[in-house]
Amino acid sequence: MKTMLSEEKVFKDPVHKYIYVQDETIWDLINAKEFQRLRRIRQLGTSYLTFHGAEHSRFSHSLGVYEITRKIISQFERNEYPDWPYEERLLCLCAALLHDVGHGPFSHSVEKTFGTHHEEWSCRIVLEDTDINRILRRVDPSFPQRVAGVISKTYPNDIVIGLVSSQLDADRMDYLLRDAYFTGVNYGTFDLERILRVVRPYKGHIVVKESGMHAVEDYLMSRYQMYWQVYFHPVTRSAEILLGKILGRAKVLAEEGYVFAFMPYPLQKLMERKLTVEDYFWLDEALMQSVFMQWTAEKDDILADLCRRFLHRILFKYVALEHLDVPFLERIRDHMTLAGKDSAYYMEIDFPSDLPYDVYRPGDADEKLPIMLLDRKEELTEISRRSEIVRSISGIHMGQYHLYYPADFASHESVPEDIKRFLGS
Repeated sequence: MKTMLSEEKVFKDPVHKYIYVQDETIWDLINAKEFQRLRRIRQLGTSYLTFHGAEHSRFSHSLGVYEITRKIISQFERNEYPDWPYEERLLCLCAALLHDVGHGPFSHSVEKTFGTHHEEWSCRIVLEDTDINRILRRVDPSFPQRVAGVISKTYPNDIVIGLVSSQLDADRMDYLLRDAYFTGVNYGTFDLERILRVVRPYKGHIVVKESGMHAVEDYLMSRYQMYWQVYFHPVTRSAEILLGKILGRAKVLAEEGYVFAFMPYPLQKLMERKLTVEDYFWLDEALMQSVFMQWTAEKDDILADLCRRFLHRILFKYVALEHLDVPFLERIRDHMTLAGKDSAYYMEIDFPSDLPYDVYRPGDADEKLPIMLLDRKEELTEISRRSEIVRSISGIHMGQYHLYYPADFASHESVPEDIKRFLGS
């Protein structure tokens, strides 16, 4: 069953100005409780501790991804491109809307600590006994499976997958623009409207008209800058590390049989890795913040202290490392122990990295297909072969080592002077 709303619904949006909903299925999905939960999950995790405006949610981002996908499809249909599969329109829109529905609170830190993955949870929410599943089944009993196939990148149509998940997809385009807007930076801005006009469905893939190469260069450079200036900001990384230490400590205590003074049922199930979809629904950042507040009074001194630091923004300090001097770093660990701090929870060597653009080579196991340019002769060329800008940022893992530690350690009387100088104390 595919029905259109009797009256178009409109969301005001700071990035896209307006987000339009014409399909009853999309409107029902937006109002499903599992999708509404995304209002309680921040898009940028701990970045609000660095950029105070970064309070936007996975809900608003998901609407943005839907809107970009809708605009692309509208452009395909207006131009009547023969390679566009018209029957896949609703599938693309639903997958775009639901691609992040499985994100948990501070999702990447939770995923790393407990071995979960948001794409798996997105698929479970789509496939299991949920409001979202019931809405999708109204279209067709097999429709939830098809949506899950797009999210998991197993659906047998690269055009559908490419719109939602590729190196030039609606997901990345929205989060760059949205994250730039809410962090107050200009790095993530690029000419979205131009890109939307030059993407094409061609021989089973999403390609870019050759004349749009410079707009794509701008988009890739925006991504490059956003990772350096926002996503890998050392203060944000400090907050993420501290959050990871809290979750790691709680996990160790749970495994040792420690009896928490406060442990809500869904978090207990997460610790035991026995979460159901219904349990997962209750996990949001409001719950986690309440848990951390309660844990500041726990009898375990390490857990209580880490939670106080996170809630009150007493983040770890950091120093950039030109190279890894292992014996010197071990000395720091030893002196941290002498100062009464467990280095497993109060010291971290971090090396965040990302590829701004990954050049695909035949035989690669990586799923990141290349951005292809379509010229007037209808011949395809991989973008890095035409663009010096793209070549300069291709295949290079961005990143730098940083040492994180508590400020009070650097000033401790037991710390030798050479270590204090190194730490800048």
